[in-house]
Amino acid sequence: MAKILIVDDEEHIRYLYSEELSEAGYEVITADSGYKLMERIEKEKPDLIVLDIKMVGYDGLDLLQDIRNKYYDLPVVLCTAYDTFKRDMKSIAADFYVIKSFDLTELKNKVAMALEAAAGSN
Repeated sequence: MAKILIVDDEEHIRYLYSEELSEAGYEVITADSGYKLMERIEKEKPDLIVLDIKMVGYDGLDLLQDIRNKYYDLPVVLCTAYDTFKRDMKSIAADFYVIKSFDLTELKNKVAMALEAAAGSN
């Protein structure tokens, strides 16, 4: 069973994603900020990260760079309420992007695709 780490500062989003992804058969852990995120990844060893871009005190794109520097092959799905991030060069390091929505079909599809791609490259 794949382990997914959800990083989002909005509690209702973490809850919604956790419920849906758990029902889809994943083990889900959450973080409410980027605080000590690298230590958390080291400890929990997730198979994929769902990362919010805009968090209080943390920029998801900067966190993505930190993740890529240390765990270059760990799949990351960026989530955001805005599509302006696509113009930011830092965002190209993500595996997939999802615009936040209460319909999580796209998120679940992207998670499955990213995990499949990662499994195929190992």
